[in-house]
Amino acid sequence: MAKRQFGTDNSADQWKEDLRHLSDTVEELVKATSKDASSEMHDLRTRAEGRLKTARARLEARGERIYDDTRETISQQVDCCDRYVHENPWSSIGIGTAVGVLVGMLLGRR
Repeated sequence: MAKRQFGTDNSADQWKEDLRHLSDTVEELVKATSKDASSEMHDLRTRAEGRLKTARARLEARGERIYDDTRETISQQVDCCDRYVHENPWSSIGIGTAVGVLVGMLLGRR
């Protein structure tokens, strides 16, 4: 089994996929045991369903919070860059020119 590297772009996607598989497995288990009429199995099924619903709701809420926080942070950074460019137009032109020349030189070497 390959080691998972944290901090990569794929780690969040991998966690999401793992949680989805776990959720699907628990659902299949609940459905497979639905014919067992014992009270113990009924209690276990009920608890599993409740915990699954709670976990999904928490994950969805957390995902929405992360999305909102990220969108707010990006908006603040764009505003900061916009202010800098308006306050320092010649410096911005110089930086843009330097970056353009650098990119042109790197592409020209190929």
